[in-house]
Amino acid sequence: MVEIKTDAALDAMREAGRVVARALDAARRTAAVGMRLRELDETAREVLREAGARSPFLGYRPHFAPTPFPAVICVSVNDAIVHGVPGDYRLRDGDVVGVDCGAELDGWTADAAVTFVVGTPRGGDVELIDTTRRALDAGIAAATVGNRIGDISAAIDAVARDAGYGMPRDFGGHGIGRRMHEDPPVPNHGRPGRGYPLRHGLALAIEPMFIAGGRDGYLTGADGWTLHTTDGSRAAHMEHTIAITEDGPRVLTLL
Repeated sequence: MVEIKTDAALDAMREAGRVVARALDAARRTAAVGMRLRELDETAREVLREAGARSPFLGYRPHFAPTPFPAVICVSVNDAIVHGVPGDYRLRDGDVVGVDCGAELDGWTADAAVTFVVGTPRGGDVELIDTTRRALDAGIAAATVGNRIGDISAAIDAVARDAGYGMPRDFGGHGIGRRMHEDPPVPNHGRPGRGYPLRHGLALAIEPMFIAGGRDGYLTGADGWTLHTTDGSRAAHMEHTIAITEDGPRVLTLL
């Protein structure tokens, strides 16, 4: 069931979104060569704690997962696409790092992700990240009253295909609000004019995930969570929680 939010609810989601944005900013500023991934998780935990927010990631266990998720952020490095579990791996110069974070505050949830390079970028990494960000922007631009979910999906898909990147077809964006994952699903591929109609008050998490090698397949890691590219190529993930409004898309997870 799709829930259309009131303007007051969207304002409350905006406050949760600010917490997410602060946590992602802190993780990005903290990330450095030699740092363990679990230290980035500790940084994000402190931001959530100071805000009085709860993590919807911690303890989350969807149907495909063998164990509850043990952290408040996902950290996906290099060939990891999404859902990376932050452990003892130490960041190296040139690593591509995707950080995904959610926060629940006063009963409302927001979710966002960012990808960046630690140290010196390798060939193609900056283009991959910039193109994934451009796809997110294109998806957000299509999130207007009168359009449909398929218009968002097609906008993201067009950017990926023009650049020759792949996408994990089983994973994409989603509705969001009282819970992290709500209806409707927001695939990263689709046809314009199809799918659920976009109305004022609909809240969505839009999240392109691009694979540099151009293949759409993925492998699930030994931890049962992390999705890896099939060819070892690098991946990037960008996400914002947005609201559909009569005045245009409202991004809820900005600083």
